[in-house]
Amino acid sequence: MTEANANGTRANGNRPTGPRCIALVGPFQSGKTTLLEAILARTGAIQRQGSVDAGTSVGDNSKEARDHRMSVELSVATTSFMDENYTFIDCPGSIEFLHDMRAVLPAVDAAVVVCEADEKKIPQLQLVLRELEDLNIPRFVFLNKIDKADKRLRETLQMLQPASRVPLLLRQIPIWRNGIVTGFVDLALERAHVYKEYTASQVVELSGDDLERERTARFTMLETLADHDDELMEQLLEDIPPPRDKIFDDLAKELREGQVCPVLIGVATRTNGVLRLLKALRHEAPNVETTAQRLGVKANGNDAVGYVLKTINTAHGGKMSVTRVLAGSIGDGTVMNSQDRDAGRVSGVYKMMGQAFEKRGAASAGETVALGKLDNAKTGDTLASGRELPKRLTEVTAYPPVLAISIAAKERKDDVKLGQALNKLVEEDPSITIVHNPDTHEVILWGQGEMHLRVIAERLTDRFGIAIEKRQPQVGYRETIKKTIQQRGRHRKQSGGHGQFGDVVLDIKPLGRGEGFTFAETITGGVVPRNYIPSVEEGVLDGLKQGPLGFPVVDIAVTLIDGSYHTVDSSDQAFRTAGRIGIVEALPHCHPVLLEPIHLVEIVCPNDATAKINAILSGRRGQILGFDTREGWSGWDSVRAQLPESEIGDLIVEVRSATAGVGTFTFQFDHMAELTGRTADQIVASRRAAE
Repeated sequence: MTEANANGTRANGNRPTGPRCIALVGPFQSGKTTLLEAILARTGAIQRQGSVDAGTSVGDNSKEARDHRMSVELSVATTSFMDENYTFIDCPGSIEFLHDMRAVLPAVDAAVVVCEADEKKIPQLQLVLRELEDLNIPRFVFLNKIDKADKRLRETLQMLQPASRVPLLLRQIPIWRNGIVTGFVDLALERAHVYKEYTASQVVELSGDDLERERTARFTMLETLADHDDELMEQLLEDIPPPRDKIFDDLAKELREGQVCPVLIGVATRTNGVLRLLKALRHEAPNVETTAQRLGVKANGNDAVGYVLKTINTAHGGKMSVTRVLAGSIGDGTVMNSQDRDAGRVSGVYKMMGQAFEKRGAASAGETVALGKLDNAKTGDTLASGRELPKRLTEVTAYPPVLAISIAAKERKDDVKLGQALNKLVEEDPSITIVHNPDTHEVILWGQGEMHLRVIAERLTDRFGIAIEKRQPQVGYRETIKKTIQQRGRHRKQSGGHGQFGDVVLDIKPLGRGEGFTFAETITGGVVPRNYIPSVEEGVLDGLKQGPLGFPVVDIAVTLIDGSYHTVDSSDQAFRTAGRIGIVEALPHCHPVLLEPIHLVEIVCPNDATAKINAILSGRRGQILGFDTREGWSGWDSVRAQLPESEIGDLIVEVRSATAGVGTFTFQFDHMAELTGRTADQIVASRRAAE
């Protein structure tokens, strides 16, 4: 291997060298895990290519991934190709697990976007490409399953182009024989290859119709490159064949600057096209120095700097922080700080191969490793070995949660264990939100969708051994009154010795919606001593916790206007009880009505699904406020509506079904609205039955 110079390039050229970190991303079930397996097999990291369907792949190695036959967390694997090290990170494609991808992307050198010629998956492809574009990550498209494509490649490219904000640059064209793809032509090298199953392709002579197609496609590629290179444009205009090195330099430059997105083709299940992909990564993908510069890494002297891609709690090794080393060297015993705390002392540096960890020596800049026992490090943290706390390199925010379940341990003895397990899961997956509802005493688990919550529940049982109960969270119904009334509340009890006596008269009135609760007093003549008045208010509040319909009472004004006391038997507790009796006896006569929470909801979706979304909202008692194009998103709409909280519960299931799995929404509380009729009666009856 030729010695690399101080700038991370080979002494005999300007090609980036050194360890690379590459993300494999793309729509759900596009073949990312299979491509990782093919790369590992082709580079000799594994002896035989496994299968996702058979459960023998390096990626998707967790029980949940195997059970559901889908990626539910990222998989990391390190290998070498032509004497250079590469770490590939296979990221889940489902929108429900995209947070893993979002946390990884800032620190990778490049991404391979795995997709297929499927028009239904274009919105998913757009989601992924948008994340890469916003972060300015160099990216290739690997058009997988080319053997199953039912369109010509030019038509496929035209179909995919709306998903990308920069030109999709075709780097290869397929060779067709009797309607079957048998190989490809490399447009940069002007070389034809015939696929060989599970081995390197064979170079063949380019002739006939293939030669004519190659010339046309190559000129189109060069024209696109020339849009950003005046010298190349002049050469094309003057019919001067550009030097091959010049073409490769332009390909690498425009990839790094995000001006084009090269498209390669292949079949991952048979490793077709994998070698060409690896060579493109080797020659054109930038290295860690470019990535560090993009992130603004500033290391002092020999200080090490790293970025935590993922946190994993292992059964035997404890906490592992999957880290990209961006500068310096991190070894066993290195003390690391994060941007706001002491992260801890590294206890072991590990190479990763799926879920297998192998201890190794210190990791240098560019390498991606797992660091053991950094107890205070979190996903997305910036780590540094110097005395000064580093600045955060990037901020990774999770998508807002869209679906919730209420969970509880079946055995009371597991309550503490459940809390600890949830904290570990949130540490691994920050897109989980845990809410403790003080009104209902529920633990609410919020996630990114139905499968996301299912996987979390399975992990609680399988990994932590906690049997849990799941149910729908209670809706925040309230009740209020519509009629004014005066009511006496008297509490008298004699049981030998000092008795209990409290007597109050309450004036009870409805308030405007959203005004809450007020308490006042107009006592004269000391009929209720001043020191007992706060106890009366406390008793009223006790009585308002559950009204006659079964829900907390709001928007009500209570005034203490009269009462009486006993010099011996009156006490704070007696007047608190009297206040509660007064309000409880009054409320059924105040014309109580049910209130339901109404939320402002904004749904984003591809515009061909907008009509379906409007129908879904209308069918859920929603009031549509309007819709507009989604700012900055070609082909997407944003629909705004007011929707009852009870209708938000499983809304995401319908939204995803109507939008090919990519629609999502945000919501926030707006107001309480009166609910009457059959729906209200059913809610009240259900509440009483539950009690």
